[in-house]
Amino acid sequence: MGKAIEITDSTFEELIQGDKPVLVDFWAEWCGPCKMIGPVVEQLAGEYDGKAVVGKMDVDMNSSIPAKFGIRSIPTLMIFKGGQLVDKVVGVVPKTTLEDKLNAQIAATV
Repeated sequence: MGKAIEITDSTFEELIQGDKPVLVDFWAEWCGPCKMIGPVVEQLAGEYDGKAVVGKMDVDMNSSIPAKFGIRSIPTLMIFKGGQLVDKVVGVVPKTTLEDKLNAQIAATV
């Protein structure tokens, strides 16, 4: 079973360059809504293992990447592909919303 990987300012750029979609959950320990969507992100990491990369970035521990993308509200979930931002969701959303967005990017790869 896959697990969401921890993404840092130093690992971010290399990680998003791959050909698989990369879902990044920008979150913080003190954020209530982040704790609500956290288990969903972990589930997606397992379900999309091998098809997409799912990771989490703690905005309190990593400031340059969240600043680069102008993240002001968390949770913010971004999907990258080939180094480019291709989709974004702010706030808590149903798991199906994230699945639909990931599936669209996976389908575009084939």
